[in-house]
Amino acid sequence: MSHSTVPRSRTEAATTARTAGASGGATGTRDDPHPGRLSARIRFRRDRVLLLMTLPAVVLVLLFNYIPILGNVVAFQDYDPYISDNGVVSILHSPWVGLENFQAIFADSAFWNAVKNTLVLFFLQLVLYFPLPILLALLINSVVRPRVRAVAQAVLYLPHFFSWVLVVAVFQQLLGGAGLLSQLLRQHGYDGLDIMTDPSTFKFLITAQSVWKDAGWGIIVFLAALASVSPDLYEAAAMDGAGRWRRVWHVTLPALRPVIALLLVLRVGDALTVGFEQILLQRDAVGPGAAEVLDTFVWWNGVRNQDFGYAAAAGLIKGVVSLGLVLAANKVAHLMGEQGVYRK
Repeated sequence: MSHSTVPRSRTEAATTARTAGASGGATGTRDDPHPGRLSARIRFRRDRVLLLMTLPAVVLVLLFNYIPILGNVVAFQDYDPYISDNGVVSILHSPWVGLENFQAIFADSAFWNAVKNTLVLFFLQLVLYFPLPILLALLINSVVRPRVRAVAQAVLYLPHFFSWVLVVAVFQQLLGGAGLLSQLLRQHGYDGLDIMTDPSTFKFLITAQSVWKDAGWGIIVFLAALASVSPDLYEAAAMDGAGRWRRVWHVTLPALRPVIALLLVLRVGDALTVGFEQILLQRDAVGPGAAEVLDTFVWWNGVRNQDFGYAAAAGLIKGVVSLGLVLAANKVAHLMGEQGVYRK
């Protein structure tokens, strides 16, 4: 046996390993708690181009999302923007009132009415709107002809690009007092309907508008998830005797489960935001009793009544509750075995 093939002793191997560890290397040193992990300097040099590409987006998020959070301090003040032309100076010289704004909000019946309307709209949209993109994505995915599938997807996705002004105008022409439905009823001897000004059906109207406008966007997301499902799984299920519905239940829906969990968590976190522009355009038609939600409540008191401290307190309450809902929903997703918004 040659010298090169003679096995080394354990003592010699350990000595060699200690020597290599002491001399350091690309993967770390002996004292590195995470051997094999690249250092921050090396990762920065490797990814510096990508970091520079994301820098403008990070700056915009900081300027328009995080720095304005400091303005929530006016929730604890009797804020007067007319003290100075400089908003920062106005904040520094506005008198402090402590928790008076919050006490006034919790005693305001209009605030609780806005909370009730917001929650009712959220549950309606969660039950009637959230499952619809999933069903439509499954339906489109089952279409064999690619041309028919592309046309159906384009038609359903097109309303997503419409502004809320246009959406409300379309529904006004269809369901308003002088709309198409009302004219058809009058032509056949019935009384006309004005659904656009009916407070009892306003929440269903809002939900129908949201479904028509944004269901196509959800279809895109779920179709992208369906595209990642291996055809071999369907073939194996078919060979085992599974019919179409069995394949949907045991193959398709488990593949969509992580996406459904993620979107559901985000939807729950957005529960208190049910469409500011959409509702503001139609608020006067049905009255604040049926249409007032938290976003319009904040806008009405802050912009219209110029009670900025009171409106900021209401917005701060909404933000804190929304954060709690996101954390709770994400915890439920973890208990179900899904990743959610972030990992454990």
